[in-house]
Amino acid sequence: MAVVTDPVISTVKLSKVYRSGIGMRLVSALVDVTFDVGRGEIFGFLGPNGAGKTSLIKILIGLARPTAGNALVFGRQARDAQVKARVGFLPESPYFYEYLTATEFLRLSAGLAGVPGSEVAGRVNSLLKLVRMEASAGVQMRGFSRGMLQRIGIAQALVGDPELVILDEPMGGLDPVGRKEFRDIIVGLRDQGKTVFFSTHILADVEMICDRVGIIINGRMVNIGGLGDILSDDVQAYEVTVTGLTGKFRKVLERVGDSAIRSGDALLVTVPDDAGVDRVMAIVREAGARVQAIVPRKRTLEDHFMAHVGGKRGA
Repeated sequence: MAVVTDPVISTVKLSKVYRSGIGMRLVSALVDVTFDVGRGEIFGFLGPNGAGKTSLIKILIGLARPTAGNALVFGRQARDAQVKARVGFLPESPYFYEYLTATEFLRLSAGLAGVPGSEVAGRVNSLLKLVRMEASAGVQMRGFSRGMLQRIGIAQALVGDPELVILDEPMGGLDPVGRKEFRDIIVGLRDQGKTVFFSTHILADVEMICDRVGIIINGRMVNIGGLGDILSDDVQAYEVTVTGLTGKFRKVLERVGDSAIRSGDALLVTVPDDAGVDRVMAIVREAGARVQAIVPRKRTLEDHFMAHVGGKRGA
């Protein structure tokens, strides 16, 4: 694991135990979680439902105390008031005053964040523009969609110009265009020197923008590092797209590959290695068909994540 020389977040053997149910049985939400997040990086926090992601985030923003271990933000205890002034936060299911307009809500948020009165109007307008909500600035939020509320939530998290931004499932409710815009916002925050820590279940977004990731399963951090460190460059399989096949040769190819998917005239065959590609090519030549593409498939973050989940979830 790479050493973080200037950590913004640092946890050491962090554990959290709750009492739950009628019998008040003990439930371990976090177990000996140790990791650092460096200044100016985007850190993706991954795990299935119930893995402990929200419990850890609550500790980092001072809404919960750890049962054991320690959590520091900017070198101070996470509950320190000076720390909270430097952090912007978007919860997974935020509550908004639905009878306020977007502008009124952000003005209120700016006041609570200590933004000087002379700067509030400009700050609010620039954030509405950033999250593409200028057209709805004067609309009461009770009429907003989930995606629109997420946009206002991000604006609220940024209104105090924080150094650290913590986002719990920020892509929820967004369409592909909205997700792209949010990825651009997060990258822009890093370009400004800010640190972004966010949890998500959308692994494609993590692969596109994160500097490092941490995977938590059953309250334990099972892997942490840069994508280049945890993902192999080795080819896992080849996907060969073939067109112009007759019924006989199509059936032969379907038996050769690990999997085969039909799409109109095309057949996408997945084979494990070079020898498999050679067999497909030989059949294609005999059939007088055509190879449209051969795509090497490398290990993805989803492959890595599912391998961990499959082996440890519910253990």
